[in-house]
Amino acid sequence: MASVRYDRINEEIKKALSEIIREMKDPRISPMTTVLYVEATNDLKLAKVRVSVYDKSDDVRKETVAQLNRAEGFIARELGKRIDIRRIPTLKFNLDDSIEYAVHISEIINKLQSERTKENADDDE
Repeated sequence: MASVRYDRINEEIKKALSEIIREMKDPRISPMTTVLYVEATNDLKLAKVRVSVYDKSDDVRKETVAQLNRAEGFIARELGKRIDIRRIPTLKFNLDDSIEYAVHISEIINKLQSERTKENADDDE
């Protein structure tokens, strides 16, 4: 039963963080930043936040995560204003590249399929 409670807390933190990040006016934070997952510890001392930054440049992705970690105090204060929990956890932002990895794998599969189609067309001739 407690896991359902913590799942709800994680989801509330995720929603609030998404809003906060979207509203931040820091130009070093990419506007294409998405909060994918939040995992807070049971005592709410720490929350690991997985973010995805959809940008071609690896430097922009890393800089965005670095800026989010530097702004952790501001973000935590804003989080405290938006959600009502007994303790606001320390936030640790990490880059999640699963979306980029999935896009990369999809591109490889599409390339292999087009090569296979081309080979089949050549065999038919």
